[in-house]
Amino acid sequence: MNIFVNERPVTVEADATVALVATLCKPDADIFLCNGAPVPTTTRLQEGDRLVLIRRGEIPTPEELDVLMAARHTPGVHARLKRATVGIAGCGGLGSTVAVALARVGIGTLILADFDVVEPSNLNRQQFFVDQIGQRKVEALAATLARINPAVRVVPHAVRVVPDNVAALFGPVDVLVEAFDRADQKAMLFETVQREFPDKPLVMGLGMAGWGRNDLLGVRRSGSLSICGDDLAEAGPHAGLMAPRVGVVAHLQANQVMEILLGPDPHIARLEQARR
Repeated sequence: MNIFVNERPVTVEADATVALVATLCKPDADIFLCNGAPVPTTTRLQEGDRLVLIRRGEIPTPEELDVLMAARHTPGVHARLKRATVGIAGCGGLGSTVAVALARVGIGTLILADFDVVEPSNLNRQQFFVDQIGQRKVEALAATLARINPAVRVVPHAVRVVPDNVAALFGPVDVLVEAFDRADQKAMLFETVQREFPDKPLVMGLGMAGWGRNDLLGVRRSGSLSICGDDLAEAGPHAGLMAPRVGVVAHLQANQVMEILLGPDPHIARLEQARR
């Protein structure tokens, strides 16, 4: 029987248990994951199963880390995500959070663009640290992403995104994420993308100020455009931006990127069908 152990092909006897394979391949393992989920060592393996064996506290090599970070993924997803390139226009509350989420799932390449530097008021919602104040956001974020997942290729551009450079910055991407604060910047990017490459998927964030009302947050789609948020609560006087609601919208954007790259999740589709 052919299975994969830590993403390497292995031949074992039919109906082999996790315990038997662990004894053969990694006797000191104490975490056992099969096809993306924890399993007991008595589990009997089947043809094509993907088994991951981990020892708690052990520091993996960079090559091993790439495999182990994907241990909870649905089988087959990791290789497809590694081939993808995603652009992020703006590295503030939305963009930095989207970048962290996509780095954790193992996107192959992230192209970042932002002209600004980290300042103290960013820290209430953006993925930066006190010791990064004063640094260029794209450089600080690239350093953070390297600490999270060094297998992700990060291409930082410390520039202001304007109509004249959108094509040069983001022409190669499979999906572009809009993550600006200001409405005029959002409109500029939308209009430029429509003109330069109208079929390229664009995932925008619109409406995330304040707190609460999770029920208003969602995703609207129209052709290659996806809009995440409530489409209502923009930032302004008496309408601040804070980590929880901004983070929800950012993760809606990151999740939408994954659906664009991978297609609808068949497991969720089966659950929806069963519920009907």
